[in-house]
Amino acid sequence: MVPNNFRYTKTHEWVQLTGDEALMGITDYAQNHLGDVVYIELPVVGAKLAAHQVIGNIESVKAVSEIYAPLAGEVAAVNEGLNNSPELVNQDPHGKGWIVRFKAAGKAEFEGLMNAVEYEKYLEGLDK
Repeated sequence: MVPNNFRYTKTHEWVQLTGDEALMGITDYAQNHLGDVVYIELPVVGAKLAAHQVIGNIESVKAVSEIYAPLAGEVAAVNEGLNNSPELVNQDPHGKGWIVRFKAAGKAEFEGLMNAVEYEKYLEGLDK
């Protein structure tokens, strides 16, 4: 499942941009490969982000993986619901399982990320 209205990173984060506000999380592919998510370390509201910066960790029954900022910006909100229900990332990775909302520094970085078709082709290359 790769929604068309998002952009994607090679580290399997998705981002949706509305004006200068970005919403991000991990992709369905990522949550599927992680397995059952048991804990998510969220960034601090107000933190300044650089593109590709580690902003937290996601822990599953299989592994601990880093979460990267897809764009530069400032954290406006985190999904506090993940503190008590990290499994939302598995159940609805592109919806209720969002991780961070932030004010994006610019639209050019967003345009440089993979669209849904490009991301699907990227995934095909990984599964070979």
